[in-house]
Amino acid sequence: MNDLLPVLVLFPFAGAVVSWLIGRKSKTGRNRFAEFVVMAECAFCAVLFAGVAGGWLTAAGDAVGAAGNAGGAAGVAGNAASAALEFSCPGFGMGLHFVLDGFRGLYSLIASFMWMMTGLFSREYFGHYRNRNRYYFFMLMTLGATVGVFLSADLYTTFLFFEIMSFTSYVWVAHDESEGALRSAATYLAVAVTGGLVMLMGLFLLYDLCGTLSFTELPAAVAAVRESGGLTASTQGEDAVLSLSGGSAAGIPPLTQLYLAGGCLLFGFGAKAGAFPLHIWLPKAHPVAPAPASALLSGILTKTGVFGVIAVTVTLFACDGKWGSLVLLLGVATMALGALLAVFSVDLKRTLACSSVSQIGFILTGTGLLAGEEKELAARGTLLHMVNHSLFKLVLFLSAGAVYMCIHKLDLNDIRGFGRNKRFLKAIFLLGALGIGGVPGFSGYISKTLLHEAIVESHVPAATEWIFLISGGLTVAYMTKLFVAVFVEKNASAKVQEAYDRQGSTYMSPRSRIALGGGAVFILLFGLLPHVFMDPLAAMSAGFFGLAEAGEPVAYFSLGNLSGAFVSLAIGAAVYFGIVRTLLMKEEGGVRVYVNRWPDWLDLENLVYRPLLLTVLPFVCGTICRFLDRLLDGIVVLLRKTVYKDSPIPHELEQGTWFTHALGTFLDNLALVFHKKTNYNHKLAMAYEDLSENSRIIGRSLSFGLFMACVGLILTLLYLLV
Repeated sequence: MNDLLPVLVLFPFAGAVVSWLIGRKSKTGRNRFAEFVVMAECAFCAVLFAGVAGGWLTAAGDAVGAAGNAGGAAGVAGNAASAALEFSCPGFGMGLHFVLDGFRGLYSLIASFMWMMTGLFSREYFGHYRNRNRYYFFMLMTLGATVGVFLSADLYTTFLFFEIMSFTSYVWVAHDESEGALRSAATYLAVAVTGGLVMLMGLFLLYDLCGTLSFTELPAAVAAVRESGGLTASTQGEDAVLSLSGGSAAGIPPLTQLYLAGGCLLFGFGAKAGAFPLHIWLPKAHPVAPAPASALLSGILTKTGVFGVIAVTVTLFACDGKWGSLVLLLGVATMALGALLAVFSVDLKRTLACSSVSQIGFILTGTGLLAGEEKELAARGTLLHMVNHSLFKLVLFLSAGAVYMCIHKLDLNDIRGFGRNKRFLKAIFLLGALGIGGVPGFSGYISKTLLHEAIVESHVPAATEWIFLISGGLTVAYMTKLFVAVFVEKNASAKVQEAYDRQGSTYMSPRSRIALGGGAVFILLFGLLPHVFMDPLAAMSAGFFGLAEAGEPVAYFSLGNLSGAFVSLAIGAAVYFGIVRTLLMKEEGGVRVYVNRWPDWLDLENLVYRPLLLTVLPFVCGTICRFLDRLLDGIVVLLRKTVYKDSPIPHELEQGTWFTHALGTFLDNLALVFHKKTNYNHKLAMAYEDLSENSRIIGRSLSFGLFMACVGLILTLLYLLV
């Protein structure tokens, strides 16, 4: 068992290479092999998950506890208590470490399940696409990196696979290679790279302070920092030796350094999660990425960011009210802004992308409550809403893919009426819409109820609860807008509507129907039987959240809990009929059409980030560099004219060097042969003096110093790589 976790990560990477080689000879063979890889990975993850859930896995290596706790989880709702066994093992001999517990086993299974479903759907979706070999290669590479993130036992391993995942998934966004796709991919990559660099700085600060990046050792190290006021670390091999001191090796007050490290990690993980104000890539990337990739970007890759935020919260800032307030504030802002953007959107996939921003906000709101003392409800709600959102976006984005696959359009006015007589697609999309809307009887209601109860029982401003309920109402409004437009209303063109109706059941293959139905069935089962399915999942994952047990069972369908859902549903109905059907529609040619009234200029990327990074920052930095360059040259000249003023020259200095004198004399004598009088000796001496003076000026300049420093860094990097 010790070697199984690295193999679980390595297997998709190897499969990616093999599938690419097969694809050069046979497209059908490649498709089948890629599907085999994702199915095999899902089966492996299911075995591990069953082992943890059933309690028959034994420790295979050093047993560890999640966030410094025992990692056990008590069953709820009458289930027998069972321990969530955890074990770690080194990976690939590169200092990588992996661990398996309830949470990691669950999310590895969810990730591989989503890859399996999108893999089944991809065969039909990409039937007429080019660059399919490239897509399958990076799809499997990203799977391996994602599983590596979820199984990581320390922040170093997390960071490495996190960055691999960012670069491999970039190809998904740029797949169409259109101008819009490449621009959106550039935005995605810029956010990912910036987040990665900031995260790396956080890791440096944290390791300098604590001497370890292991999730299980960090809580004790951080506790020592808080209790003693200082901690330095020295390392011997892989064992960290901790010693108390008055300050950190970085020269920063220890507690300040801890918060700086945490802030850097929050920036990096939040960028991938799509948290405000780093959410800008989500609404841009999803409309241009292929639908299967959008399902994975939204349903799983954002969860790797959430995974990091949760891990940092429970290991570094448990019971830290300031940190909890910061994450809560980001979560509330993300939740409300994403929902508002989704209400205004008239593009099917963009609406779902903005919805992802909002739902990540719900999850981050629960994460912010984890820093409080009463965190059982928040932990359960956060975990279960992560699971639910993954399933929702699998169903909804693949449904959007089915629409785009048939008509290659996403504008609501163009796809209006497409699904009127497509009962299977209508039912699947409706399940996803009801689930994400938090309607009782569907899985989203369960997780949102837990988050709502956690907000009510926590000491947070009352406005937080109302923003939560209003955001839930906006979710109901924009999902109603999508469902009515695609599956209820008729298209403005009678010919177009007739063409949609003629498609009948031929619009999607049985394989694609399995991919859509595979995720939708869990939305219904989890919602109807929460104590059978959802409570045990929360109990298994309690150790990851730093809890000894999951807490008491919740009466989900009590009148008090149902009232919160009904408030959101009422708000949603009011927004839909009072705003969407009035202000967000207009008469055009005798037909009411959807319009996007969100101002074009109110785009955070174009309004702030691009001008700041491409114009303001280069101008400011260039001005500073030019000023320092001239200042240094001026200081040198001043010193030469004052302190280092040249002494009077007693005699005329010789011009040039022996070489210029010899060459000049030779050329002068050669000219005399042709009866010409010249003075090459003097000309060469003057040329030499000009060259020497220019070289001295360049050598003394700040620009040249910076250039040579850059060359040195490049040579150092090449040396380290080679």
